[in-house]
Amino acid sequence: MPHFTVHIREEALDGTVEPKLISALADAVGAVYGERFRSLVGVDLIGIPQHRRGVGGVTVDHDAPLVTLSMREAAYHLPEVPDAPAHLVATTTEALVGVLGEGVREQVVVTVAGVPDGRTGVAGMVA
Repeated sequence: MPHFTVHIREEALDGTVEPKLISALADAVGAVYGERFRSLVGVDLIGIPQHRRGVGGVTVDHDAPLVTLSMREAAYHLPEVPDAPAHLVATTTEALVGVLGEGVREQVVVTVAGVPDGRTGVAGMVA
C-alpha cells in the first residue's frame, strides 16, 4: 500500500486544504501506476506549528512540505513503469503545488522510500 506522510506547517491546514491534498496525492500515485493503485493510497498530514519548523538553522514562516512516500521496494522497479521514483517525485511535487500554490515548489522535499519484502504487515501478518 503506498503511504504518504506529509509534514507541513500547521497554519497551512485550514480544514479545506486537507481533502484537496489527500486527493491530489492519491492522484499523483494513480498518474504513475494507474487508477487501481490510487484507491490504495494512504495519506497522513502532520501539522507542524510555525515556530517549530526550520530550514538552514532558522525558523521559517513559509510552507516547506516534507513528504515521504513509502511502499514496497519492488513497486519502484516494475518494467511497465520505467523511472517510477522520478515520476513519483515529479507528480507528488505537482500535487502539492496544485493545492498550495507555485510558491511552495522550491521548498518541497520528497523522499521515496522502499520497504523490502517481508518488512510490512497487514492484519498482524507479514505481507
